Amino acid sequence: MRRIEHDAVGRLPGVMPVEIDIEHVAKLARLNLDDDEKQRLKTQLGQILEHAAAVSEVAADDVPPTATPIPRANVFREDDPEPSLPVDEALRNAPDRDGARFRVPRIVGSEP
Repeated sequence: MRRIEHDAVGRLPGVMPVEIDIEHVAKLARLNLDDDEKQRLKTQLGQILEHAAAVSEVAADDVPPTATPIPRANVFREDDPEPSLPVDEALRNAPDRDGARFRVPRIVGSEP
């Protein structure tokens, strides 16, 4: 794997710097950042965007986009109907039951 070299401030060589309004990004994410965090995140987000730009330059025009790198066949098994468990066996370890159903505590509202 090839290692990507950065310049002295962490930018990729030959990639145009990206200007980021980190205060706007922080507001959208509802983050309260101090000045040190803003500067650090601005640098890190810039590096991420520069890497994404570098990756997009590598993409070959003659290679069709794919969802997976290896062609896949149907990985599902045949849907063969089989008999279900009998109700008594399915509810055998249930802490509480109501006829053929599990009984669970009410979680919405307070009235029974």
